Amino acid sequence: MKNPKSILITGASSGIGAALATEYAADGVTLYLSGRNEERLNDIKSACASKGATVNTKIIDVTEKQAMQDWISSIPHLDIVIANAGISSGVGGDIREIFSTNVDGVFNTVEPALETMKQKGRGQIAIVSSIAGFRGLPSSPAYSASKSAVKAYGEALRGQYHDQNIQINVICPGFVRSHITDQNNFKMPFFMEADKAAKIIRAGLSKDKGLITFPWQMKLITSFVFNLIPEFLLEKILRKLPSK
Repeated sequence: MKNPKSILITGASSGIGAALATEYAADGVTLYLSGRNEERLNDIKSACASKGATVNTKIIDVTEKQAMQDWISSIPHLDIVIANAGISSGVGGDIREIFSTNVDGVFNTVEPALETMKQKGRGQIAIVSSIAGFRGLPSSPAYSASKSAVKAYGEALRGQYHDQNIQINVICPGFVRSHITDQNNFKMPFFMEADKAAKIIRAGLSKDKGLITFPWQMKLITSFVFNLIPEFLLEKILRKLPSK
């Protein structure tokens, strides 16, 4: 969608979500932003409002299915919904907490959005996965598995809803500045600032790219190196990655 006017973003209080909110903020744009940290979310609201956007914020946990259903279905029109909220093992959650946020949270966002868009006959939904979703990583089993699940879910939905004029896109970032990466105490290759990531994502969504993977160096690794290195050697390399 080239010029969306009504945009919903979960996990908008920091990182990619916050950067996307400020990237899209402009006169004539209405933003619906959710998060769990009221202070940070209000800061993003002020930043977006200063650019002329109308901003509605919601303190909500994406794991709360009914609350998400009620919120999203109450919005009369949405051009784009970006299911961005997520956590990593570094947050201190166990595998069930990670899956609850990263997988159920995506379902709880996408399902009511699809219902709204099917009624309107148009719309776009972006699901934030990760480079970590291309391969099960010994350094972060739960995180990589959860991101792999939503990557496959988004890819499947893209084909399913193609003929219904609903665009589905999957976003697979590498290391981008956020509260998740702030907790990493190891070197992060090809590290990117969130505002740059937001511009790449917006450009990809405007062109309806099915899979938006960046930075390009990480895209190259996932597209070719994972498939070219013998399995036994790849396993040996991955076992040496630092744990999250």
